[in-house]
Amino acid sequence: MSGGTFLMGCADSPYPADGEGPVRERHVAPFALAATAVTNAEFAGFVAATGHRTDAEEFDWSFVFEGFLPPDAPPARAAVQAPWWRQVFGADWRRPEGPGSDVAGRGDHPVVHVSYADALAYCDWAGARLPGEAEWEYAARGGLTGQPFPWGSEREPEGRFRMNVWRGSFPDENTAADGYAGTCPVDAFPPNGYGLFNMTGNVWEWCADRFGPSETRVLRGGSYLCHASYCLRYRTSARMGNTPDSSSGNTGFRVARSVPPADG
Repeated sequence: MSGGTFLMGCADSPYPADGEGPVRERHVAPFALAATAVTNAEFAGFVAATGHRTDAEEFDWSFVFEGFLPPDAPPARAAVQAPWWRQVFGADWRRPEGPGSDVAGRGDHPVVHVSYADALAYCDWAGARLPGEAEWEYAARGGLTGQPFPWGSEREPEGRFRMNVWRGSFPDENTAADGYAGTCPVDAFPPNGYGLFNMTGNVWEWCADRFGPSETRVLRGGSYLCHASYCLRYRTSARMGNTPDSSSGNTGFRVARSVPPADG
């Protein structure tokens, strides 16, 4: 991407505390952003080459959406402010729904249960970096100005699904009308104007920036669990933060690279 100046943020965010506003002018230098989130297959190659153990593996647990747990699953502690998230021992990137699950047939799905630290480790191995938050939003907008979605103003233009988010009544009923109850392949829906896939929906993506003055880091894009009734964050300006060692079944990342300035 050639970079340039764009309008970042949103003037009428449904979540003022998230810090989407005010709309402000930002400049980004030329950079490259991966067309898709890092996949299970790509992350497996990294692990095979380096022996990396994720934070979820070191802690021996990660957060799994309760609807993905089998009926005979042992009781699992619920997150205080989001009881649909359960602390599942043995859940990690290889076993996204916990013990007994795997990623067979999901090599082209985004890797999940990766922390900010895990994403940095992958970037170091790949000769890449995480995108800055302004870079991420510039890319997500796909050349459009002031639009909530990477393709424009309507969530489903002409009735067509353009991203993987929760359909139905959260958290009890997911119709999966868009074809997916969980993650989808990283290129499952049409790309935006910059040729980038799933910049909203599917999985949250780590960015390099801090979310405020603490060590919490920015996540962008929303996920397959986002629903307008509680998490209208599948928008180009939406953001949230989490601690660098946190992981969950809807958190992934994509990589960026700096572009050297042209000679002359």
